[in-house]
Amino acid sequence: MQHDEVIWQVIRHKHCSFMSKIETAIFCRNPFNVTGVCNRSSCPLANSRYATIRDHDGVFYLYMKTIERAHMPNKLWERVKLPKNYEKALEIIDKHLMYWPKFLVHKTKQRLTKMTQMRIRMRKLAIKTREKIMTTPRKEIKRESRREEKAEKAAVLDKSIEKELLERLKNGVYGDLHKDIYNYPFDKYQKVIEREERNTERQEEEEEEEEEEDYEDGEIEYVEGYDEFEEEDDIEDLGDRALDRSHADDDNVGMDEEPEAGTGKKKRGARKFEKDGVVAKSKKPRVLVEIEHEDGGGRQKAVH
Repeated sequence: MQHDEVIWQVIRHKHCSFMSKIETAIFCRNPFNVTGVCNRSSCPLANSRYATIRDHDGVFYLYMKTIERAHMPNKLWERVKLPKNYEKALEIIDKHLMYWPKFLVHKTKQRLTKMTQMRIRMRKLAIKTREKIMTTPRKEIKRESRREEKAEKAAVLDKSIEKELLERLKNGVYGDLHKDIYNYPFDKYQKVIEREERNTERQEEEEEEEEEEDYEDGEIEYVEGYDEFEEEDDIEDLGDRALDRSHADDDNVGMDEEPEAGTGKKKRGARKFEKDGVVAKSKKPRVLVEIEHEDGGGRQKAVH
């Protein structure tokens, strides 16, 4: 027969494996404790009628213990699953703990409230991205850096040796590759030569692509279309001006050197030009010709 008061006196004043004492209070580490404090009303071992709430992978369950099942340890606790809705969970607690002590009902609802708030905070923290602080092992970092340096030096040395051997083979230092050298891996030498040829071909293709990009067909450009015609018009105007000046000079020379016999005709022509108000320009250039006669010893001038 179970006696709650005897159990409490034994575990409270002598020994309890779930008790945790500190300077301010005494706490209980039992997972079925509804408050977490070690006292008579909250102890799950010293109360034959007890109720609490536990969490299993984010799902809340209402645990209830009665004295009728005290003789069956495997069926001591009755478990009821609570919904995620807070109000419906409170209704289920009120339904199952209708005739239980008010102190136990109040502490059970209070535990449900705290666990619901804790679940909400956990979900927010899981969604929120936070910086993760990680330690940097110095020994491993130094070891890896030394290995990388050694690997780089070895790779550079291998490449330099390979280049030097290839240059000697190309220059014919070792003689004929097939006759004089018997243990040289010809396949590797051939692979290196093919790789160099591929690199050169790739460079040529890139250059051709760049040229094609520079001279792509179908590009539309907008250019002024009257520059050439304006230059030609300017050249024609300059030529016309030069011809006009040459014609004017020829006219002046011919007029100054004409004989006095033609003064009458010259005066009549000048009057006509003054009357019209326009000085006529000859379309054809004039040529001054001098003819000398042997008998008379005189000269005759004519303008054509």
